[in-house]
Amino acid sequence: MSELGPRVRGLRSQKSWTLERAAKATGLARSTLSKIENDQMSPTYDALLKLAQGFEVDISELFEPHAAATGQAAGSGRRSITRAGSGQHLSTPVYQHLLLCNDLSNKLLTPFRSTITARAFEDFADWDRHAGEELLYVLQGEVELFTEFYEPERLASGDCAYLDSRMGHRVISASPENAVVLWVSTTHPHAVSSPA
Repeated sequence: MSELGPRVRGLRSQKSWTLERAAKATGLARSTLSKIENDQMSPTYDALLKLAQGFEVDISELFEPHAAATGQAAGSGRRSITRAGSGQHLSTPVYQHLLLCNDLSNKLLTPFRSTITARAFEDFADWDRHAGEELLYVLQGEVELFTEFYEPERLASGDCAYLDSRMGHRVISASPENAVVLWVSTTHPHAVSSPA
């Protein structure tokens, strides 16, 4: 995460945007952007998506200082490997994410492995919601999946769920230990995110 603040500041500088202009483009509060730029907060995944959408970059480019500077478009035959124990860590109050295959920009999918630390519905400030769709596959433990339009579902190791990410959702660990899940999300970085 230490690269995120300078990267966001650099993207804003490249566009010659004030914090107010960047806030309008990303849908994030000016104070939130300032805290992110100064490494005073760890943004949620939804906030990262809003940053990527607002600055019109792939989410991986928020962590790679030179990713956008190369100007290379996505080509055929691309591949990425994330070795065990590596990946880009992203901590939030309710999840510990490990972004996978983060060295590729302009991906259609964003894969990440997450440790679910939330234990109650109330651990979340609001619903998570963003453009796209996602697949959730439980690797360890049990989770409870809350969605805006359905009854909660308990998912055990080996269970999975597919959902429209625009629908409010949140996941809590329902087992004694923190659950671990694989998430694969379509980010559609140029789509307009639903309001949170």
